[in-house]
Amino acid sequence: MKKKTFVLVVIALVSVGFSAMGQRVDRTNFKAGIHGGVPFGDISDHSNFELGLDVGYHIALSELIDTGLTTGFMNAFINNDSVDAGPVTVEGDFPNIQYVPVAAVFRLYPTYDFKLGADVGYAVGINDGNTGGGYLRPIIGVNVSGNTELNISYVKVSDDYDFSMAALGILFLF
Repeated sequence: MKKKTFVLVVIALVSVGFSAMGQRVDRTNFKAGIHGGVPFGDISDHSNFELGLDVGYHIALSELIDTGLTTGFMNAFINNDSVDAGPVTVEGDFPNIQYVPVAAVFRLYPTYDFKLGADVGYAVGINDGNTGGGYLRPIIGVNVSGNTELNISYVKVSDDYDFSMAALGILFLF
């Protein structure tokens, strides 16, 4: 039941993003970049580094607010060949943990060079046994030039385990 409710909320947010896209077309931004993260929570027992790709399309609703859609790819590198599951240690070749997020984007610009926001949606699990889950990514960004943004974020995927990380990224405006 919780998963159905979450999916409905994500669909509603994406719909709001699409309807907002039709409001103003005088300022649109395609953004692409990379990020690296340090996992914590349950995933930190098995991974100490994550690397990802970010792609998004933003539309200005006003001078202070953007909305849009984002996707990308996240890969948490597994750093060992055994997993300690309580009293049992499982040996084997474990795949990296991979997600493709699909999310609505909201950004607030207190100044031209500084932004606060969040990506809210669903992270599709693409490696074997990865069911995916709700995706939340609060973000703080700073413009370092007219077409380059440096950002820090917290990523949370509500999956069967705790996939959380702190990330540092760079985005380029096209």
